[in-house]
Amino acid sequence: MASNIPVIMVIFGGSGDLAHRKLYPSLFNLYRQGLIHDNFAVIGTARRPWTNEYLREQVNDAIHETFTEVNENDVKNFVEHFYYLSHDVTNVEHYVSLKELAQELDDRYSAQGNRLFYMAMAPRFFGTIATHINDQKLNGTGFNRIVVEKPFGRDLASAKELNEQITTSFAEEDIFRIDHYLGKEMIQNIMPLRFTNPLFKSVWDKEHIKNIQVTLAERLGVEARGGYYETSGALRDMVQNHIFQIITLLAMPEPRDISATSVHQAKQELLDSLIIPDEEMLKQHFVRGQYAGSDTTFAYRQEPNVASDSKTETYAAGEVKFTAGPLAGVPIYFRTGKEFKEKKSRIDIVFKHSSTPYGSVHSNNLTIEIDPRNRIYLRINGKNIFESGIREEKLTYALTDEEMAKIPDGYERLLHDVFVNDSTNFTHWSELERYWQFIDKVENYWEKENQDISEIIQYPPYRMGPKEANQIFESPTEHWIYG
Repeated sequence: MASNIPVIMVIFGGSGDLAHRKLYPSLFNLYRQGLIHDNFAVIGTARRPWTNEYLREQVNDAIHETFTEVNENDVKNFVEHFYYLSHDVTNVEHYVSLKELAQELDDRYSAQGNRLFYMAMAPRFFGTIATHINDQKLNGTGFNRIVVEKPFGRDLASAKELNEQITTSFAEEDIFRIDHYLGKEMIQNIMPLRFTNPLFKSVWDKEHIKNIQVTLAERLGVEARGGYYETSGALRDMVQNHIFQIITLLAMPEPRDISATSVHQAKQELLDSLIIPDEEMLKQHFVRGQYAGSDTTFAYRQEPNVASDSKTETYAAGEVKFTAGPLAGVPIYFRTGKEFKEKKSRIDIVFKHSSTPYGSVHSNNLTIEIDPRNRIYLRINGKNIFESGIREEKLTYALTDEEMAKIPDGYERLLHDVFVNDSTNFTHWSELERYWQFIDKVENYWEKENQDISEIIQYPPYRMGPKEANQIFESPTEHWIYG
């Protein structure tokens, strides 16, 4: 296991919420584990006129807000590795100062010329930062890696432009497009579940699976994020990244081994066969909506920083299909939205019925619950105890509370992978490009539809989204398993 990796890490957006809530606590845990220890330093940059001491106070606070028990000596030693530079990402001169500080710290901490850059700020600055890293030659003489938060572009054209800007400074294998869903325990369990259990491996195909359903449901509305959400919507915010990543893991062929290269080859083989929806498919198998108001809640259009005539969707449902891979032709349905009845992320694999001597019985469904619990359960048939007939049974595999407490945060897992140069759980450009081709087709169809309507479907808050989403299935016997 790697330890004491030498590196100078630069966090663009070091004063922001992501850095405070996720990055600083995650880095502290990796420090406690010894992955980074003596030969590292972190430079936090932002426009605010902070000092080294003030940043260290913020890092100290972030650690104590996250962990109930810490060794204060560890905290003290850890925060001394943090430095702050007030930085305007559009000002070229500031990159000169950043380069000088990085080199000074590299010498002080014997970081061997290794650099890690983390984009933890507004996406509109990603391209600017990447360009100036290149033209001001901020890269070190060792490894140079960059972590890019979502969203990576807002359509295929802008994603291509951003990718070209970043690849002027970094090779594809050094670009880590982060999606924190890929750090979640049950998402990382999909491949082991599929490929190490003959019970599932032998039936994970189009002959046995009727459909798959992916639900990422949020209880909250947009709250203070109305301004951002107006430029995004549910499709760009959740489907283009989280949902497509999950679908890819569910439908990809078995990789040759579990190396990053083999896994991404298997993903690409699948995505080359992704069906880009035509107008007929979009009309029949896609639904969007906005949450309406109630006596006690605002409708989406009444939220702060949301246009009163907005047609931005807070709910999206649709169908994804492939022409290759084990699930070629099998419909994979997705839905995601705000103000569902509860926060829940889950996958339902629905197996086909077969004729039985008992007549009609329940279907076998395999459910992988990602949030709020980490569990997998399989619905099977068994006999009734006291009368004739069949009853439905549920076999559950769930992590104990003790195991749940030990699960690393998704960011901690993924930062660990960046340090050790493991890109398995990150998105390659060729995969992202394919996702955007699909999303653009849906967005363009909805944009065209907007010319003829005054509002999109309104759905009641805190239920299961618009009832129209119950009609997206290919056959009348299919329905949402969760609901």
